Amino acid sequence: MELRHLRYFTMVAAEGSFSRASEKLNIAQPPLSRQVQQLEEELGVRLLDRGRPLTLTEPGRYLFEQSRQILQRVDEMKSMTRRISKGMVLQFNIGFVASTLYGSLPEIIRRFREQVPGANVQLLEMTTLEQVAALKDGRIDVGFGRLRFDDEKVLRHVVREEALCVAVPIGHPLAKSKKKLKLRETADESLIIYPRTPRPSYADQVLGFYRDAGFEPTIGMEARELQTALGLVAAGAGICVVPASVRRLGRDDIKFIELDEPNLTSPIIMSQRRNDTSVFLKRISDLVAELSK
Repeated sequence: MELRHLRYFTMVAAEGSFSRASEKLNIAQPPLSRQVQQLEEELGVRLLDRGRPLTLTEPGRYLFEQSRQILQRVDEMKSMTRRISKGMVLQFNIGFVASTLYGSLPEIIRRFREQVPGANVQLLEMTTLEQVAALKDGRIDVGFGRLRFDDEKVLRHVVREEALCVAVPIGHPLAKSKKKLKLRETADESLIIYPRTPRPSYADQVLGFYRDAGFEPTIGMEARELQTALGLVAAGAGICVVPASVRRLGRDDIKFIELDEPNLTSPIIMSQRRNDTSVFLKRISDLVAELSK
């Protein structure tokens, strides 16, 4: 399937006529009809009922809606690429894992936007490993993650080490505690970990903490992301070990209990391409240093 197939099909569907579509596309009607037929053959479905008037089948309606969104996005990418090449837009892409948004990162980004108002700042949620690939491919300019690793093409430094806490549902016996918890006190609980994929990830950090403490946790469920994990906690499916900044969510159906484990922390790590001398990168690095003191 190629973009031209989607463009031809979308125009025919929008016009409700091969003849009107061929006029707007400036191609003859027989080749246009063949292109749409090739698309149907590739998908193995009939997209159009070729009666009078021309109508879309159920699969055709779905493809029409999806194609319009794809083609709009492609046109936007073309336009933005041209504007960037002409110096009309200065692009800066930031990758982040969701849990870093509960710390100082939002303030860093807000101040960055203020200091470089001409930049088009795009935020992309992705795991630490996805950030590494995106940095190498040039899809992002900086990343904020939690996983430690070494890569010769990526420069990384720990912004800060964040304490951990345990999220338990309101009404849980542990929620009655007035003191910090030892990790071992959660040994009999069903543990919810996140993210489920890709691995390794923050989930493996948490599992490592348990193993270093000398026992294997009982894994109840694996969630795709943090918010889902907290929803499962609130539903009574288990407990979850999360960075302390997550308490800022202020959920009234969950209690966050501090861990009395000063050596158990989760780092927030800033990653960038090695030897990248971008002015924008220097600006955000300075803000990170300033707001992480």
